[in-house]
Amino acid sequence: MNNFSRQLLSRSKSDRASKDLLTTKQDGGFTLLEMLVVVLIVGILTAIAAPSWLGFVNRQRLSKASDNLVAALQEAQRQAKISKRNYSVSFKNNNLPEFSIHRADTTPTIWKKLGADVGIQAGQLILGTNISATNTLSSPNTVAFDNLSTAKSITFDYMGILAAKTDGSTSDIGLKVVVKSPNSSNVKRCVVLQTLIGGVRTAKDTECN
Repeated sequence: MNNFSRQLLSRSKSDRASKDLLTTKQDGGFTLLEMLVVVLIVGILTAIAAPSWLGFVNRQRLSKASDNLVAALQEAQRQAKISKRNYSVSFKNNNLPEFSIHRADTTPTIWKKLGADVGIQAGQLILGTNISATNTLSSPNTVAFDNLSTAKSITFDYMGILAAKTDGSTSDIGLKVVVKSPNSSNVKRCVVLQTLIGGVRTAKDTECN
């Protein structure tokens, strides 16, 4: 075989190797259609999962706010027993709901944002209650979410039990403070004062109506 034939054979092998390499690289990638299918599948899965995730986050947010309410009521009871004075927890809606723990014979001046310590932002919660005046159920006994522009209070006496109403009569029981999302009327969490001795329980959804 002469030199010219050898050069032709070598060039032919080199060209085939280059084509094979190019083909391998092309076969290893994704086509535009494949990419579009992947994007479509991801979009569908996101659309399915997002509502469930948002619902879970909302329920967790309400539960944490309810825990804050329980802690505030228990702290007021504790302060009442320690100081041997009546102590109150007052609530109001002010964009982000607020509460204050204070002596019952004083006007609350220090207000805390409900749930701010766990990352709850303004507009994520709304507060409601069935209280019309201190330790007094509204008539009819229904929870309203538009009655807290003026603060309402739950008061404990020096023994940590529910104090008498302002007219001197025995406190009502079944006092509720309810939190819900502005975007959902069915998902709720609440704290219920169920006994005169100040027993507190939590409830949810229809039990908070």
